[in-house]
Amino acid sequence: MRTARIFINAIRTLSFKKIVKLLKLTVPHPLFTILSFLATVKSFTIAQKHFPKTNSNSGIGNAFRHALWTSLILMYCCKISSPKKALEFCKKMTDLHEELFPNEPLEKEMDLHNNKIGMNLFMEMLPGIHRQFFETSFFVEQLLTKAKTARILENTDEDYGNNLVFLDGEENWEEIPAHL
Repeated sequence: MRTARIFINAIRTLSFKKIVKLLKLTVPHPLFTILSFLATVKSFTIAQKHFPKTNSNSGIGNAFRHALWTSLILMYCCKISSPKKALEFCKKMTDLHEELFPNEPLEKEMDLHNNKIGMNLFMEMLPGIHRQFFETSFFVEQLLTKAKTARILENTDEDYGNNLVFLDGEENWEEIPAHL
């Protein structure tokens, strides 16, 4: 119920122009849209479990959530379509999210970078696993490991490679998974 309330409140903040942009992407792809919504809910739930303090701010939990979100969108959409079509939709959807709900430049860069990490992770794993057999746990484990080596995003010009990035904060260091 809480998740539904969050989504309804988010939609209420959109202007008519932004709603039209969202509809232009989602109406032609109803199944991808539903699957993306499921991926969104699942990534929020998992991030909340592993990173209760930083999953909804600009911390390490948020970095984990964005990468997991894109991996799950691809996983779900690839079960009904080709990886190429799923990747195209995922990129458009996650880029549109950043446009519809704008952040400060550093936060936007962080989200876009972490989205790309999740997409890259899925595409790297794709040749070794038939797309029908992917499971959420494959990504959670990989991304928890990546969280241990996440870097602080300090400027938009630096290349952070294949690392998750987050904005600095003391609570971030408390939440890095030590059990891996």
